[in-house]
Amino acid sequence: MQHGHRLQVGSVVPFLSLYVPAAARSHPPLPRGNVLPATRNRSQHRRVGETTRRHRTSRHHRKVGTMKIGIVGAGNIGGNLTRRLTALGHEVSVANSRGPQTLTALAEETGATPVTVAEAARGARVVVVTVPVKAVPGLPAGFLDGAAEGVVVIDTGNYYPQQRDGRIAAIEDGLPESRWTEEQIGHPVIKAFNGTYAEDILSKPLPKGSPGRQALPVAGDDADAKQTVRDLIDELGFDTVDAGGLDESWRQQPGTPVYGNQGDAETIAKALAEASPERTAEWRA
Repeated sequence: MQHGHRLQVGSVVPFLSLYVPAAARSHPPLPRGNVLPATRNRSQHRRVGETTRRHRTSRHHRKVGTMKIGIVGAGNIGGNLTRRLTALGHEVSVANSRGPQTLTALAEETGATPVTVAEAARGARVVVVTVPVKAVPGLPAGFLDGAAEGVVVIDTGNYYPQQRDGRIAAIEDGLPESRWTEEQIGHPVIKAFNGTYAEDILSKPLPKGSPGRQALPVAGDDADAKQTVRDLIDELGFDTVDAGGLDESWRQQPGTPVYGNQGDAETIAKALAEASPERTAEWRA
């Protein structure tokens, strides 16, 4: 059964293989979860943990069954997904580039297991890759080899050429960011959470059917994998909108109307339909 809404592709601008420069237009701000480091102190983390644990027994959130989930990247998005997913009862392993010894506080707060990046996917049904785009090629070769059969990989990344990542020629030439990531890791990905403010993951969940429930766009080629991600997002307390295949995922890249958009499913579907493949100077190297 499908959840959320599906973008009506017939109403949108067709995909172009090359980005064409366009006049500057205003954009939503950068989602802070993908850019700025966390600033909460340990006492604040403890309060967050107490808040998110309340979702564990909530009857308002659809339970998709306990899963083993690996999270590669423990920044704001990765950290807050760790908090929410453990609170919902999932078995979470979390890794970062600095090693498991740097994740002690997060592990104590959430009950997640700190591991190396090479171990994060071991036995996992879902793996979340939430590292800077420039760091993707440096992920260990074969880091997904120990994952469960049919593992679903979620890519939360954004290409910030001026702000962080430097020039990546293939993306500059029009390859969707998540398609590039997919090629680097050698496994299909589902694009989600890339335009989401990290704090929304903790503060914005609502019961299914609530008026104004925030919706997230989800793009990917595998219908079953995409449904797994949509069900997980529903469990987290958000609606979803099917944003099409991965070649259409440019519709949710930085600078598009949906990027940083906190609207409901109708608002998100409209924003996706209004997206242009033209990349402005702010978002080019």
